Amino acid sequence: MSRAIFSTAHVAVCVPDVEAAVDWYREKLGFELLSPPYRMEGPRMESDMGELLPSPVIVKAAIMGSGPDDHVIELIEYPGAPSRGSNSSPRDRVLTHGMTHVGLVCEDLDDTRRELEGRGVEFLTSGIAELAGLRTTWIADPWGSVFILIEKKHPDRPYWRQYSRR
Repeated sequence: MSRAIFSTAHVAVCVPDVEAAVDWYREKLGFELLSPPYRMEGPRMESDMGELLPSPVIVKAAIMGSGPDDHVIELIEYPGAPSRGSNSSPRDRVLTHGMTHVGLVCEDLDDTRRELEGRGVEFLTSGIAELAGLRTTWIADPWGSVFILIEKKHPDRPYWRQYSRR
């Protein structure tokens, strides 16, 4: 059996206005701004994404997280590209092929849910579920990106190793 040669660095969330998204992710979810919004364009960006975006390739991005590691969310805006927007609701996106949601681990889901409700965050589920050693609830950002909030029963284990058949 071969080992994976990658580890996860970040998840990118495309938004129509990176500055507004930075404010929302900081104020509503409590993320820290690790790298302020910056604009990238020119020959290096053309080389990197010129086959994915119309020229001239312009990218605005900011990095949000909760610590100094690689587990971050990149908020990304493509100011020079026509927006495709979204014709589906966050609930419909859970059923869409491809990336459907991002998992966020928290220590106390009851407190987290109460705090986020007080901040006006949109919840997609009415309560908290318990399954496979996890407690979960679902939210969406104002642009329709979907997140599952996860509380682990065993904090010393990765989230995917919470369930024990013993």
